[in-house]
Amino acid sequence: MFWIFILIREEVAKSDIYLGLIGREYGFEDAVGVSPTEREYDCAGEHNKPRFVFVKKLDVRTPKEQRFLEKVESERVRKTFPNLKSLKEAVAATLVRFLEEHRKIQTGPFDSSVCEGASLKDLSTVKMRDFIRVARERRGFKLPVSTSAKDLLAHLDLMREDGRLTNAAVLLFGKKPQRYFINSEVKCAWFYGTRVEKPMADHQIYQGDVFQLADQARDFVMSHISREIGRHNGPDGSAPTRYELPLDAVFELIVNAICHRDYTSHESVQVMLFSDRLEIWNAGSLPRGWTVKNLFRPHTSLPPNELLAKPMYLKGYIEKTGTGTGDVIDYCRQWNLPPPEFVEEADFRVILRRRTTTETTIETTIETTEENALRTAGRAARKTAIDTVIEKAGLIGGAARVLETALLNPHDSIDQMAKKLGMTRDGVFYHIKNLRAIVGLQHIGPSKKGVWTLKSYNV
Repeated sequence: MFWIFILIREEVAKSDIYLGLIGREYGFEDAVGVSPTEREYDCAGEHNKPRFVFVKKLDVRTPKEQRFLEKVESERVRKTFPNLKSLKEAVAATLVRFLEEHRKIQTGPFDSSVCEGASLKDLSTVKMRDFIRVARERRGFKLPVSTSAKDLLAHLDLMREDGRLTNAAVLLFGKKPQRYFINSEVKCAWFYGTRVEKPMADHQIYQGDVFQLADQARDFVMSHISREIGRHNGPDGSAPTRYELPLDAVFELIVNAICHRDYTSHESVQVMLFSDRLEIWNAGSLPRGWTVKNLFRPHTSLPPNELLAKPMYLKGYIEKTGTGTGDVIDYCRQWNLPPPEFVEEADFRVILRRRTTTETTIETTIETTEENALRTAGRAARKTAIDTVIEKAGLIGGAARVLETALLNPHDSIDQMAKKLGMTRDGVFYHIKNLRAIVGLQHIGPSKKGVWTLKSYNV
């Protein structure tokens, strides 16, 4: 038996790194009851070799294997894998990162790499001008709205000196980003129960730039959870709206998933709403050396996609101080909800728990005074009345914009609304479907000559 121990020490001493696999069984044991795998792990530590451990996702292990796993977890950050495909991807990513850190290879971050085949024709000047306008309002961005596309992209390091675009440029301002990155879409699903199973209450696959993806995914969640509308006690007759889940927390987690995910993975961001929880999945991992415990205390901001993160900060979608997860924890505390759960396995997952029984009710009726205003008022007064409807119904984002556009332009087709709003036709239709249930939005008359109105009266 002693010769096995000598051989292990010799082989470990000659190695550059240690890769360990932990499964169900502890395996063969030597005279003192230690397996060769644990001997290798210990020897690698004695020789100060980098140790990377990959753990098969299992419900049950032998007692001795479980003790070995607990020992590893107390010393190292380990990666969980469910199957062979995920193991290969995790090992490859780990080795590439190791080689990059030791300057054995040089590969730039995904967001700063060149998007082969993309040109300025693939980008939307409307989106870039809107970005500048919002960034000026929210962050004091210095460039004027009239800045050319090339100058803006150069300022944000989204274009190389030779004019080639980065991946981040297409993800931020592309007309059709999924033409180059199909995996950048966001998949949203609403399940009746607590498990992933059919039939689903709703299922959507969203496409667009990163800002549109975040807005659409947020609207999907908020349109399918309960909300409570208070009494009309504001000076303008408005009423406060409180969602079952904190809106800011939901948006923060969705944006983080989109911004910080691993875009080299074939997996898309997934937003799944169950009867008892919200889960947000993304193909990504925590910074090297971090565990989920880091997320529950003050930490630095280390975005893996810096060129994506900066514009999303400038547009007000994220903060750059590392306070995001702390804010989510605070929001949950204010809502009397359990703290968020962060899980790093094959993917990175965040869970927000819902109340299993809700005391909130959905109020969707509109008072008579508002009905009269919508019937008789001119456009300005009608706009004010529509704003009141939006606030009382708790509409946000795309849903609010679609309702306002439909009621102020009642003869518009869905295609015309989509063009005005910079949305897809499917996106507008999705919001209209929800607005029918929430505020009674309906189309009266022929498809080409009818009008959009609210149920039981014309606008």
